[in-house]
Amino acid sequence: MPAVLIIDDDIALLNACRVGLQALGHDVSTAETGGEGLSSVALRRPDVIVLDLGLPDLDGMDVCARVRGWTDTPIVILSADGAEDRKVEALDGGADDYMTKPFGMRELDARLRVALRHHHNAGAGNDHGSQLEVGALVLDLQHCEATFHGASLDLTPKEFDFLAYLARHVGKVCTRRLIMEHVWGPAYANETHYLKVYAYRIRKKLGDEQGRFLQTDPSVGYRLKATDI
Repeated sequence: MPAVLIIDDDIALLNACRVGLQALGHDVSTAETGGEGLSSVALRRPDVIVLDLGLPDLDGMDVCARVRGWTDTPIVILSADGAEDRKVEALDGGADDYMTKPFGMRELDARLRVALRHHHNAGAGNDHGSQLEVGALVLDLQHCEATFHGASLDLTPKEFDFLAYLARHVGKVCTRRLIMEHVWGPAYANETHYLKVYAYRIRKKLGDEQGRFLQTDPSVGYRLKATDI
């Protein structure tokens, strides 16, 4: 039974989430402040954290940064603030997912299960030394060669690096800024207009023109679906 820690100062929401998520098979604990939440993370070692950004004592991003200082436990942001900049800041700051209030309990449950699955896969090691595999996509990091459903992909070096970065973080939204910094370098962090062109080219080579495998999170970034098309 996955252990979920919810950090939020809305008592009614905490009670609703406790009842709803327990009914869906989760072991739920709660905290009403950032400080209490940090203590609970250290003591209870939850499998996944649901974190509100508008806490009474600490900014949620500060809590996220502190948690990331000692653990890679998945963090799902749950906030009333749906602003694009805030979402990007949270994902850049170490969050694994971002949901806006109001929300449905089944969607929250699904997001938690996805976060847990991706964390488990990362721990098990999808990166087998010099090879990355995401569904039918295989990336040979040593030789910079790629295949999809067994067919060779003719990728440019940057297309390969773009896919490899997403494959290392499969299922997780990677913001445009993070992709540019890690693939093109820090000097290109703000040149995000490149990515739309590269995503289009890669999708065409994958036969994924609809973006079902290489997915776009509007105004935020890109991710690879955990299973291929």
